[in-house]
Amino acid sequence: MSTPRRLLLVNGPNLNLLGIREPEIYGHETLADVERIVTDAAAARGVEVTAVQSNHEGVLLDAIHDARTTCAGIVINPGGLTHTSVVLRDALAGVALPVAEVHISNVAEREKFRHHSYVADVAVVHVTGEGVAGYARATTLLLDVISGSAEG
Repeated sequence: MSTPRRLLLVNGPNLNLLGIREPEIYGHETLADVERIVTDAAAARGVEVTAVQSNHEGVLLDAIHDARTTCAGIVINPGGLTHTSVVLRDALAGVALPVAEVHISNVAEREKFRHHSYVADVAVVHVTGEGVAGYARATTLLLDVISGSAEG
């Protein structure tokens, strides 16, 4: 069976407020900008993107579960679920797809509760603190891992 030529882009709670919420931390780009950045980076490699954003954890879990048969990997910014959701981590581990974890801000330089990521141990790519441009780098690095031209 051939590898699916699709990535799942997952954005967690509150990322629908990009461009509005705390622009001094997250910038002025919107969720639509993020989706375009990832879609363009993937398209340059002949890969399509399915994007999902939700403020409801179950919606994200369902999308991750569905990706196991339709996608080659997952680019995810779990938002606040990064620091709280074992369930999200288990879903990512359970589908056994390569994962790129993205954070717009440098979470290691923020509040102490943001320093731990439940997703970190299941992700093969980590990009933090590069603004929304980090999504393009995460996508490219993940595609390198998937294609075998880089190790995760």
